[in-house]
Amino acid sequence: MTITDDLKQLLQILPPELGQVLENHPQLDNLVEVVLDLGRRPEARFPHQAEYLSETAITQAQLDDCIERVGIFGGDNRAGIERTLHRISAIRNRTGKIIGLTCRVGRAVFGTISMIRDLVETGQSILMLGRPGVGKTTALREIARVLADDLNKRVVIIDTSNEIAGDGDITHPAIGRARRMQVARPELQHQVMIEAVENHMPEVIVIDEIGTELEALAARTIAERGVQLVGTAHGN
Repeated sequence: MTITDDLKQLLQILPPELGQVLENHPQLDNLVEVVLDLGRRPEARFPHQAEYLSETAITQAQLDDCIERVGIFGGDNRAGIERTLHRISAIRNRTGKIIGLTCRVGRAVFGTISMIRDLVETGQSILMLGRPGVGKTTALREIARVLADDLNKRVVIIDTSNEIAGDGDITHPAIGRARRMQVARPELQHQVMIEAVENHMPEVIVIDEIGTELEALAARTIAERGVQLVGTAHGN
């Protein structure tokens, strides 16, 4: 199993003193996310613990500096760092001003789907359920790569938050030959799903976080047209 995480690029958007603390941290390779909330101490979260990175509270100037270093926040209050898999999520106050950031580490993990590869190769549609943070998107990304590169399928990824294929217009190498369609606003995800089938002749559609009735109906339409659908949803 091979893991790539572009962690250095995530550390570069943080306040310099926090990036330096993390760079020398013995658990850096296990970092899950960094939380920056206005007026509170910055926090690093690891799989089984969390710890403060400074005794000094985060200022608005520090938040604004971080915001300038990332991409544009979409309608789902998520942004990214170009050509990485990291996700930056914003918390806003009642007037829309960003007063908190969750900087989540995105990792490409190769060789993770051996247990379900036989299911992937059947051509049948697959829905993966799980709580947030258990690795659904990571598995989805690897499935897309295997289908495109190893099985030579025409794969189109519907990437609403640019979390599967990375931020920016050039996709992350972790998806291999799979193509990616971005979604302008989260509520348009179901339309882009249908557009992908009608315009780009995919054999496989890959979609993260199916969560509305319209998206479920679009998924059924895709399956009825003989296209393999591989998706995720929150649940147990």
